[in-house]
This record gives sequence, structure tokens and C-alpha cells, in this order.
Amino acid sequence: MTAVLLATTCAVVYGAADFFGGFATKRSRVLAVVVVSQITGLLFALPLLPLLPGAPSAAALAWGMAAGMAGGIALVLFYRALAGGVMSVVAPTTATASAGLPVLAGLAMGERPALLALCGVALALLAVILVSRQAGDAEGGARLPTVMQAVASGLGFGLFFILLKQVPQEAGVWPLIGARMVSVTAIALLALTTRRPLRPGKGAMPAIVAAGVLDMAANVLYLLAAQRGLLVLVAVLVSLYPASTLLLARYVLGERLSAVQAAGVGLALGAVALIATA
Repeated sequence: MTAVLLATTCAVVYGAADFFGGFATKRSRVLAVVVVSQITGLLFALPLLPLLPGAPSAAALAWGMAAGMAGGIALVLFYRALAGGVMSVVAPTTATASAGLPVLAGLAMGERPALLALCGVALALLAVILVSRQAGDAEGGARLPTVMQAVASGLGFGLFFILLKQVPQEAGVWPLIGARMVSVTAIALLALTTRRPLRPGKGAMPAIVAAGVLDMAANVLYLLAAQRGLLVLVAVLVSLYPASTLLLARYVLGERLSAVQAAGVGLALGAVALIATA
């Protein structure tokens, strides 16, 4: 039950982080948003080290660094997709890919959830797909490059989830520190080699800071959930984050939330209930 609560809260926080990140990319270059938000998240995580103590073993840091590379690339692709497409199309498409890969990996690694929980997983995947399809139809569809970027970013996030699942519980949040240091370094080097400016655009800084803090908070919640529950269940719950992104896009940006999208959110809530009671 603890893992379900952590994963569900993580989904809400991830959705809010993606909303602010997508909002920032409308006012600033993608690499600037990613680097500054990642640094902000790192600064947010450092005070958590004594609150969630752990031993920074070589294995734990290695898993974290590998996850950071996958997550950093995924985040760049995701923000590029958000900058070039409709938020209510990109977020659910990414979530579909990020949910499917960990589910397959968990089953391949021998995880066998209860039948009721598997029904919840199937319902959650259906909810995300339903929201994604209707969003595309309602907005007239997205351009193919944007959709491909969204799918690729989802696979990267899925790999991020899988790699962090391998981290031992006694590592605390140290793997996230390693992950963030690798992703910041890699993306900063990419910006330097491509001569892209890293200075945020005018008025974008508050949204970038909010995205960085919320993203790291969600990462911590995911790590805690993954240490306490099955990858198949935790990852699919976390991938329901488009619900909060869609609601924020609806009430802040005025993007339309269709009846089918609302039904998808309802299915997501049903999926959480099934998994929680399994």
C-alpha cells in the first residue's frame, strides 16, 4: 500500500513538473530549460541527503549514473516535443511508451503481480492510450517528428525507471545525485559543442525552477516507491502523470479536455484502486 501511495503521488508531481517544463520551453531554449532545471533539482536534492541517509556504494552510483544518462536524453527529447506540439498530445504519448517498457521488463525479470493488480495495470495502460488518442484527434493530430520525439522520450524515461529499480534500498538518494550530475554534465557539454546559449529566456526562470524542484521531488518519490513495490505496478502508476498535466493545461492554458480524456482520467483512478486493493 505504501508503494502505491508513493507512486500515485509521484505521478501527480511528475505531471506538474512536466507542465511547468513545457510552459518554460515556450519562452526559452530547450537546452537552457533542461540544464537550469536539472541544476535546480540537484540543489534541491542535496539537503535531502541527511534526511534520507544511505551509503553511496559504487554499484548504486553506477546504476544512478546510467539512469541519469537515459533520463537526461529523454528529458531533452520530451521538452523539444512539448515546445513543438500540443501539451495534451505529447505528455500522454510519452507516458504510454514510458509505462509499457518497464511493464515488459518487470515481467521478464520474473515479477508476477496478483491477477487483480494485473487488471489494474491493463486498465492503466488503456487509460493512457485512450487519453493520448483522443487528445490527438481533438487537436487535429500532431506532426510526425513531434510524435516520434515523444515516443523516444517515453522509452528513455522507461529505461530510467528500470535502471533506478536496480538500486539497493540502503543507497538512500545518492543514486539520484549521481544521476543528476551525469545528466547536467552531458547536456551542458551538448550545449557547448553546439554553441547553444544556456541563458533562460525572459520570464521563464520561475517555471524552470518549479520544473526542476518538482522533477527531483518526483524522482525521490519514485525511488522510494520502487524500493518498496514491483516495477510492473510502480512504473505504470507513475506513468499516469498526464492526468495532472492535462488538468493544469486545461485550467491554466485553456486547452480543451474532452469527454473521452475525462473518461481516461476516470479509468486511471480505477486502475489505482485495483492495484491498491490487490
